[in-house]
Amino acid sequence: MVHARPAYRPGPGRRLGHALDLLFALLGSGIVRFAHPVRTVRAVNALQEWGTTLGGLVKAAALAQPGKHAVIDDTGSLTYAELDERTDRLALALPLSGPRPRVGVLCRNHRGLVETLVACGKRGAETILLNTGSGPGQLRSVLTEFRPDLLVCDAEFAAMLAACPPPLRESVIWADEPMPGGPLLERLIAGTPAARVEPPRSDGRVIMLSSGTGGRPKGARRRPRPGMGPLGSILSRIPLRGRQTFVVDAPVFHMWGFSALQLGLALRATLVLHRRFDPEQTLSELGRWRRCALFAVPVMIQRIMELPTAVRDSYDTRGLRVVALSGSSLPGDLAHRFMDVFGDRLYNVYGSTEASWVSIAVPKELRVNPATAGRPPRGTSVAVVGNAGERLPRATIGRVFSGNENAFEGYTSGDPTEVWEGLIFTGDLGHLDSRGLLYVDGRHDGMVVSGGENVVPREVEDALARLPEVREVAVRGVEDAEYGQRLAAYIVLRPGARLAEEDVREHVRRQIARHAVPRDVLFIPELPRNATGKIVYRWLDGLRSGRVRTPEGRVAFWPESGDLDLDLAAAPVHDGPDGRTGT
Repeated sequence: MVHARPAYRPGPGRRLGHALDLLFALLGSGIVRFAHPVRTVRAVNALQEWGTTLGGLVKAAALAQPGKHAVIDDTGSLTYAELDERTDRLALALPLSGPRPRVGVLCRNHRGLVETLVACGKRGAETILLNTGSGPGQLRSVLTEFRPDLLVCDAEFAAMLAACPPPLRESVIWADEPMPGGPLLERLIAGTPAARVEPPRSDGRVIMLSSGTGGRPKGARRRPRPGMGPLGSILSRIPLRGRQTFVVDAPVFHMWGFSALQLGLALRATLVLHRRFDPEQTLSELGRWRRCALFAVPVMIQRIMELPTAVRDSYDTRGLRVVALSGSSLPGDLAHRFMDVFGDRLYNVYGSTEASWVSIAVPKELRVNPATAGRPPRGTSVAVVGNAGERLPRATIGRVFSGNENAFEGYTSGDPTEVWEGLIFTGDLGHLDSRGLLYVDGRHDGMVVSGGENVVPREVEDALARLPEVREVAVRGVEDAEYGQRLAAYIVLRPGARLAEEDVREHVRRQIARHAVPRDVLFIPELPRNATGKIVYRWLDGLRSGRVRTPEGRVAFWPESGDLDLDLAAAPVHDGPDGRTGT
């Protein structure tokens, strides 16, 4: 059945159980006992007045623990009291009018991004988190669709913004450096007198853009007041604590980075943000704090593992308590290799912009099988459903549906969402094993049928990733005149490694089956990724066909590729045909 606005609501018994779980989770997290009783009462009153919006969470934290560091970035630190006061000033200073104005935000991870999100929440604005990896064409497309009343941008994106028509960039605030055409965020805050800010009449919402790996990104509208239930849900599977420092390397414009921000403010943790990810800098941060948690995407820990052993060993990371990943699948045996070095502290979150988290794999489960997506946390339901709408038995691949109280409200475009018994279709195929652990077998539109045989590309990717010569791999189905479809493997070799195409095919033939052998084997310098580290499979078609190349004949990657700030792109950046990126 299809609905435009999915709704999930558990029964009374489950809601009572969730409430008890939340109570015990909050007690265990330590935030209740850290504050003076009078301050705690004031914080609770602030939450009742403001709700669990970002503004409300900051208000409550500032009343409970005003002197605690809230944000540490490349320019310094802010306490919760300072963050609350500064975002009050910014909320008053924003040149907005109307009941629910729209603000587009194009910023990397730093205090200006956090302050803008909190201030927009206090003002009741609808905030659109723009992808820092967008090319000019995609940015124009998104701005044309949403028509924000105000843009808050980092100065490095000025040239890209200048390529947009004037109506799309009339009102701009520069978040980090002074630029022509708009005021600087810091000067706007400093020039506004402190005054009391009243809760808005209508709550603002945050619009997250889907990753767009399969086409044009969609706007997903998040719930304005998620409550404390989602916090209890995450805490039921990941041991986050208020006394931990959260190192947030995942980009905040992405669902996982934004979730880390929400969780950190709710737990009154200290958030450490850096504009660009550097694996050694991350190790330095993990060695700096007595108790810390890292929020990242899988390719980031892959880059950490690629550092020389001597470099990794030079940092004391005994204070590391949690490494929470999301955004893409864990390739091959990466989970085992990482935990062998840093201990069993790895938690892999499977989710989506629409469904939030679906399941979480804890270290013990990843030790058994690193390919598992784990179990749904408290308050989340998962079902594997067949094409006829029937719930499938264990070990049978079907469509994955999920539901919880933190699911999105719907697409801004009004596009319908497929719903089964109140659960949202994630767009993925998966199965449950005999222990109830979920496995994601690939995208629903990525299943390959070759010569009448079903092939799951993820299975082939994992097999190839175990080859010692292979650094990264992606497998995709392509059209074939004889078999309907065939597999194409795109392989990035480790420096100095050599591997023949026939060796690749023979390995898959031995490890899986004859029908899973990729007929196309391409060795490329890097996989095209978006800013959250996801492989953008549609770009691989251009790489295979030769349509996407630089004048020198080398593979060219779209602007979104390499924006993880890992120097992933080895070739110059080009826009796609007709100025659009990756389409």
